[in-house]
Amino acid sequence: MRSALFILTAWCAALAACKQEQPQNPAAESVLRLQAWAHAGREAERRVIERQVRAFNRQPLTADIELTLLPEGEYNAQVQAAALADGLPDLLEFDGPFVYNYVWQGHLLPLEDYVSQELRENLLPSIIAQGTYRGRLWSLGQYDSGLALFGHRSMLERIAARIPAGPDTAWTADEFAEVLRRLARQDADGQVLDLKLNYRGEWYTYAFAPVLWSAGAGLIDRPGCRSATGTLNGPAAIAALQRVQAWIGRRGCVDPNVDDYAFVGRRVALSWVGHWEYARYAEACGDDLLLIPLPDFGTGTVTGQGSWNWGLTRRCRDPRAAMRFLEYLLADEQVLEMTRANHAVPATRSAVARSALHREGGALHLYVRQLAEGWARPRPQTPAYPVMTSVFQQAFDDLRHGADVSSVLDRAAAEIDRDIRDNQGYLPQARAEP
Repeated sequence: MRSALFILTAWCAALAACKQEQPQNPAAESVLRLQAWAHAGREAERRVIERQVRAFNRQPLTADIELTLLPEGEYNAQVQAAALADGLPDLLEFDGPFVYNYVWQGHLLPLEDYVSQELRENLLPSIIAQGTYRGRLWSLGQYDSGLALFGHRSMLERIAARIPAGPDTAWTADEFAEVLRRLARQDADGQVLDLKLNYRGEWYTYAFAPVLWSAGAGLIDRPGCRSATGTLNGPAAIAALQRVQAWIGRRGCVDPNVDDYAFVGRRVALSWVGHWEYARYAEACGDDLLLIPLPDFGTGTVTGQGSWNWGLTRRCRDPRAAMRFLEYLLADEQVLEMTRANHAVPATRSAVARSALHREGGALHLYVRQLAEGWARPRPQTPAYPVMTSVFQQAFDDLRHGADVSSVLDRAAAEIDRDIRDNQGYLPQARAEP
């Protein structure tokens, strides 16, 4: 394990390399400058958040925002290093399921006293649910995520496949397997499914935990989040991931997609991926593009949810001024600007209603239905999540390369349980309370 000094050194270097120059507010020199850290996502997202910070800073307010963008792949490690050095900023962005660990460590301020009732009522329930832990609200985001299958309509029609009209009519796992077999018979190499195996990291947990949930299993017991044993390595989880492993195997139907071109190049008929690919896929496929719910492994289709969101750290020098910035980001104009760039689900009801892609009849309305109708599930809301996702990522990598699924999941469950024991069950700490 890397030492704290090594991590801190890496963090300082990355911070110096990534810090963005911000224009000065022409107002008085007494303007407070609040530091905000965010992930350096895709270029379109970076341009939007930088533009929004500049626009906010042009307002005659008492505080400006100084934005620093940190590399996404090492974001959590750099934040943890900064916390060790007592160097966190005023505002912090984080990937959804990591908020609970930050709360447990005592890094965040609860937001209830700073969020207006009007804003709270306009937010999607999934946004509130993601940011709530132990009965308190800790974070808010501009958008939620969408996960489903993109499909080529013409390829599916060629095999006379039934096209699910919504999450309540999703393909069963057996029906999906038959669709894959029939597609493979029409395909030269038999590889007809893209699982984005060219991705790594959090993708594995976000994309494939829904397989476990749909099968009646999971990463850890719920609602307690006390133990992974019997849930992650139970019979339902083993059977579900054995199916996935069979898709990927040497004679399977999954394209390795090393060039990230499998779907747009029409090498495959189906792509298991999130909202961020919509623009590229729509440009390549036009009216041939379909959005289809994930298959049902036994208890109904389940999809992932949750994305990057914002909180106030305990070092925040002016929480009310910082909250004005978050309220600015959550105004419809800013939400729609960001979701036009990344095609995620807008965080507010009013923005969804104004989004041509997401409102009823829109190409991405399935994502909204999944969130609104209860088909989406957040990743486990526990401080153990950073270790849990790391362990599951390694487990999935092992099984995709042919390891015995039962043995892999036994090891993973034991490792997660060991971490929970080592941290005394992640019980609330006094320093995490307001």
